[in-house]
Formats: sequence, structure tokens, C-alpha cells
Amino acid sequence: MEAARPSLKSAEPSQEWTGVAGKRVVLTGATAGIGLATAKELARRGAHLSIVARSETRAAAAVTMIQSATASSPEVDVLHADLSSQTSIRQLATDILAHYPQVDVLINNAGAVHSSRQLTEDGLELTWAVNHLAPFLLTNLLLGRLCANAPARIVTTSSAAHRGARIPFDDINAERGYATFGFARYGQTKLANILFTSELARRLRGSRVTANCFHPGFVASGFNRNNGGLMGLAMSVARPFARTPERGAETLVWLVDSPDVSSQTGGYFTDRRRVLPSGAAQDDEAARKLWRLSAEQVGIG
Repeated sequence: MEAARPSLKSAEPSQEWTGVAGKRVVLTGATAGIGLATAKELARRGAHLSIVARSETRAAAAVTMIQSATASSPEVDVLHADLSSQTSIRQLATDILAHYPQVDVLINNAGAVHSSRQLTEDGLELTWAVNHLAPFLLTNLLLGRLCANAPARIVTTSSAAHRGARIPFDDINAERGYATFGFARYGQTKLANILFTSELARRLRGSRVTANCFHPGFVASGFNRNNGGLMGLAMSVARPFARTPERGAETLVWLVDSPDVSSQTGGYFTDRRRVLPSGAAQDDEAARKLWRLSAEQVGIG
């Protein structure tokens, strides 16, 4: 019999959570935007950071900025991985498990939107692979270590872009068309983040590991500037109305650090409040179906 989904208000307490100080935090997407802002703030609060990056140059620059943000110049570990590659993600997980007997927090923050349909080396549509399958696979590979070090936390960056989206179970690799500028596909991946979080929380009940996701708001960062002229112009025009990365990171830092959310799991948050996502994001059967399909796509049981 399937276990009940966690209630909107709370799940099992995660025992005592005294904050992120002294805890090992693994963070993807930490070289820019809200990921970098989060890393800076968590470093100030005494976290032991391991940031995941594809570019050695950007990673080195990020480490310098993180260390400069606090007087103690903390050590920041860099883990190199290409999150579009399942081979690379598996090697990343192997490296983490080999180097860190304790992992307390996993932050799945990396994400992108692509204006045209592209395939990864695994033959998967790129936006889906990076935004959904990468956190799904990495989380599953690290789950044993997180549970062994409970209380622990998993936080995934979603978006209000999920509203209006549906998971295309009959066209999961976007073979029958790719919406203009890729925004529809991006919304599908952000819906997948929420469904993944709710099913993960259900599966983790009683483990003292919580799983939550959040919407950071529209943030002024390098997001979507990889798509060239028109999209870069659109982001520049919208920039004056956007939040700073620091403002966008506030809910993420709170979900990672605050004892106040120790009993919260399976939730979708915005501005440090738990809110209801779209109806499609509350579909338990879709969440279970997506989990099974994702497990097939990444080759895990």
C-alpha cells in the first residue's frame, strides 16, 4: 500500500537542527546568480561548502568571491561536473561519497533554459536533462549518505514558471516540437522539480531528511543570456524590475539554515512562506509516474 503524502503543514520532526554552521553543504549552480549569493551567505554562517561547477575558471572566481564575503576566508571545495552528462554526475557522486563521510545538505540549484532543442550525450533533451534529471540522479546517488547523517536537508530550485505546465509523458524527450524560446519546456522542468520534491518527501518519511523546493522570484542574473541576441535583449529590458541575487537567495538560505522549517517537507515555498503550487504540481499519481519514468531515464532501480 502506498504511504500517504505528507500534509501541507508538516511531517516528522527532523530532530534538532541548530543551523548550517559546521555542516557539509553540496551546492550545484554556485558560480553565479542566486547560487553564488547563497554560497556567500552560507559561508558567512559557517557552512563547509562544496560547490559543483563545470568551468574551472568560473569556479575559481566563485571561490574567491565566496571567501571574500566573510572575514574568516573559509575553505571552499570545488567539485567539477557536467550536469548534462549522467556519466559525469555518477562520477561526481562517487567523488562526494569518497571525500565526505558526512553530507548534511544538498542544494540542487543548477538550471538553464535553451531557445532550441538540443540533445545530450545520453540522447536526452538538454533542458530536461540538466533541470530535472540531474538533480533526480544526484539526489538518489547521495541519498544513503544524507540519511546516514540525518537530520539532513535537500532543497531544489523550482520556479513559478511551472504554472500552466504539464508533464508531457507521451513526448518526454520533446521530439514533436519545441516551444518558442524553450520557455514551455523550462516550465515543464520546473513542474518536474516540484513533483520530484513531493514524491521524494513521501519516500523519505521517517528518515529525518527533509525535501523542499522554492521559487526565487525573477532574479537579475546571467540566466537565459546563453541564448543570444533577442533573449539577451529581453533579459536586459526586464532587469530593472528584477530582484537582486541576494534577495532571490533569501528563501533558499532560510530553507537550508533555519530551525523553523525542521518539520516541513514536500513543500513549495516563496518569500519564506509555504504556498500551494499549481494543481498539476499537486498530482500525486503524476509524481509517482514521473519518478518511475525518471528512474528509467537515468538507469536506477
